[in-house]
Amino acid sequence: MNTSSDKLATLDIVLNGLMRRYKQRVPDVSIILDSMVREGIVANADHIENDHIAFRTMGVPQLGVQSFEKIFQYYGYEKRDHYFFEGKKLDAWWYSPPRETDPRIFVSELRVGDLSGESQQIIRSYTDEVATDPVDSLDLDNGLEVDAFLHRPLWRTPSVSDYQTLLKESEYAAWVIYNRYYLNHFTISVHNLPEGYNTVAQFNDFLEKNGIKLNTSGGKIKISPDGGLLQSATVAEMINAEFANGEHLKISGSYVEFAERKVLPEFKDLSVEEIKRKHRRDGFEAANADKIFESTYTTQTSR
Repeated sequence: MNTSSDKLATLDIVLNGLMRRYKQRVPDVSIILDSMVREGIVANADHIENDHIAFRTMGVPQLGVQSFEKIFQYYGYEKRDHYFFEGKKLDAWWYSPPRETDPRIFVSELRVGDLSGESQQIIRSYTDEVATDPVDSLDLDNGLEVDAFLHRPLWRTPSVSDYQTLLKESEYAAWVIYNRYYLNHFTISVHNLPEGYNTVAQFNDFLEKNGIKLNTSGGKIKISPDGGLLQSATVAEMINAEFANGEHLKISGSYVEFAERKVLPEFKDLSVEEIKRKHRRDGFEAANADKIFESTYTTQTSR
């Protein structure tokens, strides 16, 4: 029987593996982190709090959130609120972490059954290659095995024509058919940074000064109705992707997000030193997330 400390050690292996490969794939990450160190905002990248990480999934019986969530729930994550994105045909949930130092997790799922017959047929021609829930055969106590699983193809490499057909109806579907469980984004908690950089507005100025292109959907700063959660995001990196039959196409990969969580009104009298994660606005905001999804959409990547 594995103890909770064993599980947390395994979780560290999984999270470190995700971040390592994500940094290799998203050059903006290193540009941002290096600029933060150079400007003296942080001593090194380990001093940055990761607010949350996000994954995208296909809503088919043997995959989707019900499969994916088993991994992180095993390590102590707890399922929280549900969000529905009608226009994008998505469901999503967030998961609170076992330790305050771990990122929250946001997992979305395409409502495949809500798409046109043609798109459903294309998606199922790939996802049907996964006959049973792959997480059920994973050794969740083996962090390296889980890390490898999150970066390995679940189905054959898509064709350019299938990708482009999906792209016309659902940019989310096209992203997942190629990128699968690759980390969609990680999020820098700006409220814990030094003064001058600890609001999304100030941090956006810093990013743009360093040549980072921001998502403008719904404005550069997305604000929750209660004013407690402010978010911004980069535009996804374009990657030169190899498709079936050796065809290549530039497609959107992953991006970086930034979050500012305000101190809750009942804790406004705490000193800066006393403020912990639990004293700040938690959870997510559907309207904000709806616009941040578009960091990978052609309306943003092509401008």
